[in-house]
Amino acid sequence: MSPSVAYGTDIDERTKAEERSATDVLTAPDIPWNLVIWNDPVNLMSYVSYVFQSYFGYSESKAHKLMMEVHKKGRSIVAHGSKEQVEQHAVAMHGFGLWATVEKAASGNETPGKGGRQRG
Repeated sequence: MSPSVAYGTDIDERTKAEERSATDVLTAPDIPWNLVIWNDPVNLMSYVSYVFQSYFGYSESKAHKLMMEVHKKGRSIVAHGSKEQVEQHAVAMHGFGLWATVEKAASGNETPGKGGRQRG
């Protein structure tokens, strides 16, 4: 075997390893994102609760609990998922007149209000 063939093989192996690394990054699980609803001086509490029920399909009690968290703490994580899903939810919340932002979840274990159906 000539040295150029051995060298060419090393380059091929490095290229394959780099392609595998790039593919691993692309197939890594999506980092969870949170939809945060913020308190505002405009919307009635009953309206905020209505939006949570109608858009997310949350029960009246869960929607009320999340709304009270927004009211008392100033914010509440009302949904989580992939960045794209959560961004779509934020746009929808803006359409309802609510102040919503998207943030990276601290861990993969966060859930909006301990269970419940999410739209997505």
